[in-house]
Amino acid sequence: MFAKINSSHLIGIEALCVDVEVDIKSMGMPSFTVVGLAEGAVKESKERVKASLKNLGYNIFANAITVNLAPADFKKEGTHFDLPIAVGLLNAFGIIDKKLEDTLIIGELSLDAKLRGVNGVLPMVIDAAKSGIRKVILPLENAEEASIVKESEVFGFEDLSEVIAFLSGNLTKERFVTDINDYFKNLQKPELDFADVKGQFFARRAAEIAAAGMHNLLFVGSPGSGKTMIAKRMPSILPPMTVEEAIETTKIHSVAGLIKDKGKLVVHHPFIAPHHTSSDVSIIGGTREVKPGAVSVAHNGILFLDEILEFKRSVLEVLRQPLEDGYVTISRANRTVVYPANFMLVGACNPCPCGNLGDKIKECTCTPHQIQRYRSRLSGPLMDRIDLQVTVTSIDFKDLSDMQPGESSDSISKRVKKATEIQKKRFANEDISYNSQMNESAIRKYCKIHDDALKILESINTKYGLSARAYSKLLKVSRTIADLANSKDIAKNHVLEAVQYRFLEQE
Repeated sequence: MFAKINSSHLIGIEALCVDVEVDIKSMGMPSFTVVGLAEGAVKESKERVKASLKNLGYNIFANAITVNLAPADFKKEGTHFDLPIAVGLLNAFGIIDKKLEDTLIIGELSLDAKLRGVNGVLPMVIDAAKSGIRKVILPLENAEEASIVKESEVFGFEDLSEVIAFLSGNLTKERFVTDINDYFKNLQKPELDFADVKGQFFARRAAEIAAAGMHNLLFVGSPGSGKTMIAKRMPSILPPMTVEEAIETTKIHSVAGLIKDKGKLVVHHPFIAPHHTSSDVSIIGGTREVKPGAVSVAHNGILFLDEILEFKRSVLEVLRQPLEDGYVTISRANRTVVYPANFMLVGACNPCPCGNLGDKIKECTCTPHQIQRYRSRLSGPLMDRIDLQVTVTSIDFKDLSDMQPGESSDSISKRVKKATEIQKKRFANEDISYNSQMNESAIRKYCKIHDDALKILESINTKYGLSARAYSKLLKVSRTIADLANSKDIAKNHVLEAVQYRFLEQE
């Protein structure tokens, strides 16, 4: 007796089809073997499957049972093989008398035959649909997430008995349908608003430019100057996510297990703020299961490192590859996984160990050597990758109390949205969306610069000895400033403004 069930396996955020093959021999001693490079959680699935089927009255384990997860040349992990193994057993015994070649089955079983949600459903269903497998059976908890794939017929169930009745033709079930456009209607506005920020016009302008072009940004200032306050309000001015960005971000969050209980599409740009004690593995990704780290979870959003100079040097240095390439490659002994990591880095730190350098009232007690040593935690190559570097000065309490509320996020976001729409049209035939993602050929093509502006760049290069990367960053920021001004070419004033945000280390 033999049966084959379609399931799936994750490698990074991509999925591969796995055939769950069940072979039952009536001769021989009772046994239940799972082969095909099954790891710990998969090996344990036979105990969960046994208990579930026995509790439903199916005592079918007096035979020699072999389950093979094919292809067998890579390790299989996860609890989502429970349901396909159970259905495969029932199919092989003839209890479910139905061909299932066109059906993807995934889900975890509890001992009482209830179905539990699993991670990574969205990429599994997308891959199955590409392979021509359009019917999907899975836990009800994952049904909404899976139904995002409009080509698939998704059926969600609460327990194994419902699955058996459905596949046997004794239960009628409506497919789970989701209109992806409904997620983008009446989006809730972020609670934090730029109207709460008084003064700090220079820092606010830098935040607007960063949001418009998805540029990396660093705030340096004394404690209480408003660095974190501004950074936390940046999601409120980011442009709306596109459907493609939402699906790609949701895939990562699904694999990371961040939407298992919600089953919703991620429609807001992520804002990820790890603590400064975080390890390099938690930031870049890894562990034995090669899970995505903070840089990938922040894909299409913001990675905010508050007190960035308190992070370990090794943690900061691993950011260099994703900041440059937009993806991260994680290699372990048994696999190599590539995760998207196209995020905006926003950092905030004090100017010196005591935090009072440049403060109008408090006196700095740090020596020049201490200041230099403290700032050197951000290496030159990493600073080179930060487009906008801004000094945030504290505001006197008397001045603060007299100031009017700042410009609202709604007003700023309208300008940002117009600038990003210009970029989307400009890069319609390119594999990029924002100015910060331009490569050298795109810079030459789209950064047309006036002669007087070019002379300014040449003089700056002569004075400071810009690296090729720093020169490109200046052009990209200038291009974004020009887009905010609805200017076709980069003019002198755009370059001069961009230069103001570049030479923090010279102050």
